[in-house]
Amino acid sequence: MKAVLCVEHGPPERLVIGDVALPEPGKGQVRVKVHASGVNFPDTLIIQNLYQFKPALPFSPGGEAAGVIDALGEGITDLAVGDRVVAMTGHGCMAEQVIANRAQVVRMPDGMPFDVAAGFTMTYGTSHHALKQRAGLQPGETLLVLGAAGGVGLTAVELGKAMGARVIAAASTDEKLELCRQYGADDVINYATSDLKDSVKALTKGRGVDVIYDPVGDRFAEPAFRSIAWNGRYLVVGFAAGSIPALPLNLPLIKGASIVGVFWGAFTQAEPKLHQENMAELLTWYATGRLKPHVSRHFTLEEGPQAIRWMMDRKAQGKIVLSVAD
Repeated sequence: MKAVLCVEHGPPERLVIGDVALPEPGKGQVRVKVHASGVNFPDTLIIQNLYQFKPALPFSPGGEAAGVIDALGEGITDLAVGDRVVAMTGHGCMAEQVIANRAQVVRMPDGMPFDVAAGFTMTYGTSHHALKQRAGLQPGETLLVLGAAGGVGLTAVELGKAMGARVIAAASTDEKLELCRQYGADDVINYATSDLKDSVKALTKGRGVDVIYDPVGDRFAEPAFRSIAWNGRYLVVGFAAGSIPALPLNLPLIKGASIVGVFWGAFTQAEPKLHQENMAELLTWYATGRLKPHVSRHFTLEEGPQAIRWMMDRKAQGKIVLSVAD
């Protein structure tokens, strides 16, 4: 089978397209014929050996895929060959077939396209876990989303609105902010042309925001935190801008605020039952029309390195996916 392969750590341009042996599922595993693979920010890190999970070389990047089960391992009785599923494996999904443990597989709703499903789990899963379990977001609270037009950012905007919050979306261009408005943002801030702290202060009449969702980091972290309300929760989701910020610890003290880490991948392993409940709720919301995932661009499997470069250069709006099979 063909796969995008990381044979040496480095930028996407060092990735190769190669042939590897068809894997066979072991006990408690299934093999999925991949139709589409999601591209996510962790893919840009794992190929550089900068991510928390460090698979042995050579490996295929790609943490999520949608496809059809074509082989079952010993002990699998509740799934069948031909079932349409989403697989969340952490890596290995930029390939024509991938092996997944039973706990990593969820059935797709009827009518859900493969490309939508492939880009659904990691972004919606991260934002849902962040807002529900980590922040305890309540109806009527105000949510500030940084990097709001990106993969996880746009889902945070959409989910925050679905959970009854007032959503302020912050991004770097007016085009990105228009997309955020389409996904429910009540107010927007262009932090390339406006002062983030002053803009939040004006929009909240000096009160600040209850929850900050930050997948960006870098220079926006401190002004965002200075905009937090009393008893606010600052969600550390990632560092897409590159630099890991250092916040003065007097700020959470004087604000009575919390800095809360969000590591969805570790959560899925540490609390698999709750993770499955989260995914069931998200897929129900999708099936009933409450969620409308935005796939902005498709790449082929052979264009996998370019897709990761596109993500690394922060050009993605919503989701980008690899189309692997018809």
